[in-house]
Amino acid sequence: MPRPAIDLFHETFGTTPRAAASAPGRVNLIGEHTDYNGGPVLPIAIPARTTAAVGPGEPGDAGVLEAVSTRDRKVVRVKWQDELPRSWAAYLAGVLRELWSLAVVPPHGSARIAVASDLPVGAGLASSAALAVAVAQALAPTLKARQIAGVAFRAEHDHVGVRCGVMDQTIAALGKRDHALLFECASLEATQIPFGARLLLVDTGKRHDLSAGGLNARRAECEEAVKRLKVELPELAWLASWPAEWLLRLKRALPEPLRSRAVHVVSETARARFAAQLLAQRKLKQFGRLLYESHESCRRLYECSSPELDTVVGAAKRAGALGARLTGAGWGGVAIVLVNKTDKKTAPAIQRAFERAYGRPAPITEVTASAGAHAERI
Repeated sequence: MPRPAIDLFHETFGTTPRAAASAPGRVNLIGEHTDYNGGPVLPIAIPARTTAAVGPGEPGDAGVLEAVSTRDRKVVRVKWQDELPRSWAAYLAGVLRELWSLAVVPPHGSARIAVASDLPVGAGLASSAALAVAVAQALAPTLKARQIAGVAFRAEHDHVGVRCGVMDQTIAALGKRDHALLFECASLEATQIPFGARLLLVDTGKRHDLSAGGLNARRAECEEAVKRLKVELPELAWLASWPAEWLLRLKRALPEPLRSRAVHVVSETARARFAAQLLAQRKLKQFGRLLYESHESCRRLYECSSPELDTVVGAAKRAGALGARLTGAGWGGVAIVLVNKTDKKTAPAIQRAFERAYGRPAPITEVTASAGAHAERI
């Protein structure tokens, strides 16, 4: 879908963009809230994408960013080195600042950027990471995929202030068609794993704002847990590195709610690694059971679910789905449901349960593992 962004650039700025690139959203199969704790994640890129068309600004507009999106078509104009817009354009300014630090963008470089996307905002599909990766790819096509992911991560984490991990930007840059990515967030080791299962995406319609919501609070709790656990294990650098066989010791060392947060992270770390093994072996029933376990841990220990998400997962389980869980941090957004190839009853059962509970439908789509970021033809 490169044309909407390219056409918007031309309509808004009266010229043809110099380059364009797109990046996908993602769903995380398992490994929730392990990324910023140094643990493993297992995401796939999805077909829905964000496209950015870019070009230079006017010669006299030194250091000016002009940005426009198909969502509101209002041009944002800022000095990207001096101020951070209080809008989606903050991600663009963050990318420019990071590329400037790498000497890819000149100190007083100007840029015009037009954005189009079919990713919903706040649905837990990593729309912000797709935006940052697409813009970085368009502005710096010579950078390698991992460098693009790093630029996009620092733009969101350091400049916008979302205390996220590196998963979203990494899968957006490194995604491979028909594969999931087992990504160890501490070592940065990445392994592509074939993924051909049937996966449903259920949108609860409840949106979240991770820059101001529970994610930052949970990360602070995890960091406090690490500080306290260093008394027991001085060399501990990441919460996910705490040995799973020492859970009883962990529970004795931490008060609530730190205890519950830490137990989730350590258990989810073990689940994610085991799930990757099962997926590689095509053991989907066992894989699906881990999805249910992950959701229950997120609901009870990490307290990042929502009634809407719980309704979807409960209905999926009663209908006989292989597995289901929240994805994308939680607090609303979407749930994933793993079903057999011939399953025709799970989606209608979820829809009936959701409409009974909330009086409105929950859009259900089937998603496949897609490709990562790439340049688009102008």
